[in-house]
Amino acid sequence: MTDTLTDATALVTGASSGIGAATVEELASRGADVVLSARREGRLEELAAEVEDEHGVETVVHPTDVTDAAAVEALVEATVERFGGLDVVVNNAGLGREETTIEDLDLDAYRQMMDVNCDGMFYVARAAMAHLKESEGNLIFLGSMSGQYPRPASPVYAATKWWTRGLALSVQANAGPEAVGVTTINPTEVRTEFGDEDGESVADALGPDEAAEPADVARAIAFAAAQEAPNVVQELDLYRRDKFEGW
Repeated sequence: MTDTLTDATALVTGASSGIGAATVEELASRGADVVLSARREGRLEELAAEVEDEHGVETVVHPTDVTDAAAVEALVEATVERFGGLDVVVNNAGLGREETTIEDLDLDAYRQMMDVNCDGMFYVARAAMAHLKESEGNLIFLGSMSGQYPRPASPVYAATKWWTRGLALSVQANAGPEAVGVTTINPTEVRTEFGDEDGESVADALGPDEAAEPADVARAIAFAAAQEAPNVVQELDLYRRDKFEGW
């Protein structure tokens, strides 16, 4: 599939690495102009330059902390001012800070996960919704298998992903009558920097035959980004074929 998003404007949060960076590349390869947002401005600038050179699209770098509601509002408004509208929002920024029991979880780690994975998702969706209604666009949440099944070692991270799915499904029910599509992408393990704040990242811990690559998830996101009314895929589960072996 090529050129399926020509003339579309897409906003990607958490765009500096992993799934976010791969999504920027994938959306640009299909013709979308892309606004890249995360906290690491230098990496965003590098990626934006690479994408423009390779695909001939326009990019904008807008560093943003998604836990700051005013900053998120400014991000969305700057996007609309630059491109005249907003067609696709990829609500991707998120993190995990635990591999422990709930009684041993550090409270700062708990608060960070809640702030980024819940408040951040809400702020982005809230700021973007009026513009997505105008464009009959698509809002895509990065969920997880952890939001569908218990995760014994990471109960709070799992809870934030259950929250994400609940928000997405309910926002679809609310915004669907105005032709907005809302999709949650639920991958299993993906070889990214995820987990490196407290130890070994997934990319370092798992080999290519043990987990998905960011580009795999990005292709699923691009599929959701290109959907047109009146139908929508509300959830897309991206599991390894052997995921349930031994369950």
